[in-house]
Amino acid sequence: MKNLTNKKILFVICGGVSAYKSLETIRLFKKNNAEIKTILTKSAKEFVTPLSITSLSQGKVYDDLFSVENETEMDHIALSRWADVIIVAPITANTIYKLSQGSSEDLASTVILASNKQVFLAPAMNVRMWEHQSTKDNLKTLKNYGYKLIGPVIGDMACGEYGEGKMSDPLDIFNEINNFLSVQIKNKKIKALVTAGPTNEYIDPVRFITNKSSGKQGYEIAKSLSKRGFDTTLISGPTNLNIDENINLIRVETAEEMFKATQKNLPTDIAIFSAAVADFKIDKKNKDKIKKRENLTINLEKNVDILNYVSNHNFMRPKLVIGFAAETNNLDKNASSKLANKNCDWIIANDISKKDSGFNSDYNEVTIHYKDPQNKKEKLSFKKKSEISEEIVDRIVTQIN
Repeated sequence: MKNLTNKKILFVICGGVSAYKSLETIRLFKKNNAEIKTILTKSAKEFVTPLSITSLSQGKVYDDLFSVENETEMDHIALSRWADVIIVAPITANTIYKLSQGSSEDLASTVILASNKQVFLAPAMNVRMWEHQSTKDNLKTLKNYGYKLIGPVIGDMACGEYGEGKMSDPLDIFNEINNFLSVQIKNKKIKALVTAGPTNEYIDPVRFITNKSSGKQGYEIAKSLSKRGFDTTLISGPTNLNIDENINLIRVETAEEMFKATQKNLPTDIAIFSAAVADFKIDKKNKDKIKKRENLTINLEKNVDILNYVSNHNFMRPKLVIGFAAETNNLDKNASSKLANKNCDWIIANDISKKDSGFNSDYNEVTIHYKDPQNKKEKLSFKKKSEISEEIVDRIVTQIN
């Protein structure tokens, strides 16, 4: 399959009877011209050997974080950057726990923790272990981090029991990854523009009007788009956040600067305006610091409406324009009104009056309002912003493709 030609696949094999299935999975990828490297955990070597993997993959097998040879040839950071996608198959309950805790005690967990690529997990364990609440909690954490699950399935187990927990068939794992890479290849031709964070509107050289937006939701959306292969540009107001190197980051401060940066990056296929752009600016910025006085009058004027400009552009309107509505009351009514008035395709609304979500929080709860005769809307329940962004991008991929 052309989707896999020269694609770099990093396999991580954990200890468990299902480890033998990874040999067939590797064979399928190698047969389709993928480039493969493999990490074996300490316990995985009790079930499969480096020699058997090397003979199938014709690639390097790594198995020790502190190997001088490995670190000289390719350190754990470089190995995580080398891969186009990472597959952990099988992944055990123990490794699921370690990843959920952010552990980096061996090469496998260190590489996964350091990765900025999509990580797929194919669990394999006893049905009781799979159904245990601690496993469910740990998996929920990993989903929040953006990991994707393949399986497990229901079937007979090596222990003699029957139920859910059996590792997915190698062909199913192969097809899942192939489909992901196929969409990623298509998406590389698609340009996406995201705005994020607040803007600062200066009163004088040291004082300005701003808001409490952290930019976290917009940054997470940009990361999710980039992981899916989109050619992603992020225009960010003032934040303390970092972004992946493969995302084109443009830093601005004022609404006018954000507007000009947006203009320069048109045309684009997708535009997502998550930035909390100040609606007003000072009509005349004081060139010197204003000294303390009894009273101070500030005159405001309307800022440029970036979303309205792009969504109503005659020649360079993106195929998909998504706006955000941060509200403190009448959430659905205000979102529906904004959807119509701004000529958007979607409005994503959230209630910023809640203390546990919205501005400056790692969590969010949003409702997507679609441009639709039936006024269709869809609620994404309370979860981490990283997971919200994955769900938003899932829907973008569906609509674009």
